[in-house]
Amino acid sequence: RRGVSEQWQWPCSLLPSLPCSLTGAVARWQEEGRVAVWLHVPIFQSRFVAAAASQGFAFHHAEQGSSTLMLWLGEGPSRLPGYATHQLGVTINAWKFPGGLSNPGEDIGDTAVREVFEETGIKSEFKSILSIRQQHKHPGAFGKSDMYIICRLQPSSFSISFCQQECLRCEWMDLSELVRMKHTTPITSNVAKLLLYGYREGFDKIDITMKEFPAIYTGMFYKLYHRELPESYRNIT
Repeated sequence: RRGVSEQWQWPCSLLPSLPCSLTGAVARWQEEGRVAVWLHVPIFQSRFVAAAASQGFAFHHAEQGSSTLMLWLGEGPSRLPGYATHQLGVTINAWKFPGGLSNPGEDIGDTAVREVFEETGIKSEFKSILSIRQQHKHPGAFGKSDMYIICRLQPSSFSISFCQQECLRCEWMDLSELVRMKHTTPITSNVAKLLLYGYREGFDKIDITMKEFPAIYTGMFYKLYHRELPESYRNIT
């Protein structure tokens, strides 16, 4: 995909002259405007990892039968995601949901606030979780399970200054218009309807809120997400 990334696996015919072949390939990908390269190396060809490292590749992850290396070709620091046994993506309610992957150790709400600011320039405050999408064997998550968490934020600024490297267009849109749009994803359509219901009937009917509690380990805390309890139940002792 031009301007995005290249997935590459070495065919056996390239092995004798691998360093030269890889050097030429990297130069060609840069000319084509690609921003990143993923290199899959079968375990029995691991001796060629050193050749890839000499061209700037670094390890991303390894599994039983292969390793995957990465090379960032775009401008600035690498924006390639780290590897984990699961992937957590966060988004908010918008026309084409801004969002992205959580950093290690980053809370869900903090991810949503950060990603929205990075992509749109809008400052906001986390209010609640609205919905969770679960998908297994996700191609975009290296075949791992993927959980995509949709959050509700309250903006504290409204002037849009979007990141042109990640967005083609960004604008505020009325929910009543968004729910009727034909060219939207199922996530966009369903969450827009959920939000419209919340605005009309009260967010307490749709919000999954967060409370922080002390963990059993001294000095540590955890966050518990659930629907808000009525006061009569919160005060049970």
